[in-house]
Amino acid sequence: MNAITATQRIAAPLPLLPVAVIQPLPGIGDMVWHLPHIRAIAAYAGVPVTVVAKPRSLADQLLADDPAVAGIFWIDLNPKGRRGAHDGIRGFFRLVRKLRAHRFGSVIMLHHSETIAAAALLAGIADRRGYGFGMQRLFLNRGPFLPRAVARLHQHTRATRYLQAAGIPLPSEEPSISVPAVARIEARARLRDSDTPFVAVGIASSEVIKQWGPQRFAALVATLLDHGWPMVVLLGGPDEGRSAADITAALGTRAGRVRLALGWHLRDVQGVLAEAAFYVGNDTGVMNIAAAIGIRTYALFGTTPPFHHASQIVAICSPATGVRDGMDRLTLDAVVDVIRADRGSLSPPVGAA
Repeated sequence: MNAITATQRIAAPLPLLPVAVIQPLPGIGDMVWHLPHIRAIAAYAGVPVTVVAKPRSLADQLLADDPAVAGIFWIDLNPKGRRGAHDGIRGFFRLVRKLRAHRFGSVIMLHHSETIAAAALLAGIADRRGYGFGMQRLFLNRGPFLPRAVARLHQHTRATRYLQAAGIPLPSEEPSISVPAVARIEARARLRDSDTPFVAVGIASSEVIKQWGPQRFAALVATLLDHGWPMVVLLGGPDEGRSAADITAALGTRAGRVRLALGWHLRDVQGVLAEAAFYVGNDTGVMNIAAAIGIRTYALFGTTPPFHHASQIVAICSPATGVRDGMDRLTLDAVVDVIRADRGSLSPPVGAA
């Protein structure tokens, strides 16, 4: 199973300070997957690290209170719907100048990008490490380098294999997020409720083909409310207002038991999730946060197969994963049956309401 042999592992010296960890995959979930690796590198270096990330990852919000992270360095490459500040030849040299200004001693790339590796070289960063797939290896100067076969593995697995090869201790591969009590209290205040039990329902999606849809979510929320849950909280980004309106409109008088948490800062989202009895929703970054916090997380998969990286995720899959219509074939009954079988009941615990 492990493509890295013992002879390929090296006892690399400590990185030169300060240390940057480059994780430029754009999603929130991508950053959550790499939390164990970022923290392990910080422990290995003996100091908090700077995380190099894309703005869409919301790394500044996700990692704001993480003691392993000294700060966030934004890299603006290939953003959705526009030209990034670091795209093209001029943008590349703009990135080189920005990297040079931060005077990093080491960069550890948890990614295969040749462009960023080349920018690190031209920026004069003395210690450059990473996967070393293909041309990227030309711009890195410290191994180990991973076998090409590892490039076909999931991003989380690639990062784990790299740390194993580099001899960097990784206490656990599973992402975890600790939510401070104050975040829970503030989230409850924003919900205008101090102690009512509730279920968190994630209605956002990064792609249309990963979206279960307002009509199905409305039916699920109605089912949860009809089974005795006193409150349901809908989680999503600022663009989910229309979907949330469609869901609440379909609920009639029951809509008064629904709260909206749309476009909230991730600190507040984490507070909501930490207070929830469980989460059910689309395959999103928020879904990954829920699992990392440690609540039961029922994730809806229809277009992509689940990746089993978190013990709290219960994957609910359509009968046969489909590229375009998988979520359409995921029925309400199938979702309810999985939740009921896992919990023993769809209703809240006796006395919870």
